[in-house]
Amino acid sequence: MSTTLKGSAQRVQDYLAQFDIAFVVKQLPYSTRTAFDASQALGCDIAQIAKSLIFKNRESGEPVLVVTSGKHAVCKDKVFAATGIELDKADAKFVKEKIGYAIGGVPPVALNKRVITILDNELKNYNVIWAAAGTPNAVFELKACNFNLLTQGVWIELAK
Repeated sequence: MSTTLKGSAQRVQDYLAQFDIAFVVKQLPYSTRTAFDASQALGCDIAQIAKSLIFKNRESGEPVLVVTSGKHAVCKDKVFAATGIELDKADAKFVKEKIGYAIGGVPPVALNKRVITILDNELKNYNVIWAAAGTPNAVFELKACNFNLLTQGVWIELAK
């Protein structure tokens, strides 16, 4: 594990440092680009990986962050029923321009702008959760209750 963080990972660490909880970004020698890769690199259950997915709000065109358990795919119909937001797919260029990170390393925090955040209730079932930290091999550990502090997100059932 490298102790010198790359620029995007350092940006996440700097953001996390403002809280009274000791969040530590870890840069791993293995890929954490996918939930499967991250679970293998960390030796944890895939469900403990918090996938940060960026969608486009169909009405406003603004980015929406959906943080889901690594074992889930997002059901857009459930998101719409719970929030009234219709989600469209966002391409890599949109994600990088609007959020500031490349797909495969999008963290749930330290984004270019404040966005609507939707959180998967499934994540509440785990004492330890791992989230991307800005690069395809950087992560940080947190608890479900930390999402409230870090994102002010809305918890819903969103799995397909």
